[in-house]
Amino acid sequence: MADPIPVAPGVTIPASALEARQVRASGPGGQNVNKVASRVELLVDVAQIEGLDSAARFRLYALAGRRRAADGRLRLVAQESRDRHRNLETARERARDLVGRALRVPAARRPTRPSRGAREARLREKEREGRLKAARRPVEADE
Repeated sequence: MADPIPVAPGVTIPASALEARQVRASGPGGQNVNKVASRVELLVDVAQIEGLDSAARFRLYALAGRRRAADGRLRLVAQESRDRHRNLETARERARDLVGRALRVPAARRPTRPSRGAREARLREKEREGRLKAARRPVEADE
């Protein structure tokens, strides 16, 4: 567990920022399910991640959602395997992926305006729909 997690050049999750807990997993496991703690909870202290700027840290918290604990740490859970070591590697991979996704700066949205053709097509469609609806109305008799 003492290994740091390299995320990208210059960005690393140090071993001191990681805390792993093993607990009993739910689900299949036969007789082992009541004896072996194979589920892994990996707690990552976001404040200690090296090379993460404040904008990326903010994006990481936004991406974390429910995985963010009250103390600001990320809580990543893995219980897919019946092997504790494989679950630990899965949780570490999830931490690496999550931090990696937070490093990507989303492209800024540039506001655009509809073209003349698009505006005219929209108005033609509105007109057509209006005629269709008018045709559905009952015809009033002239007296």
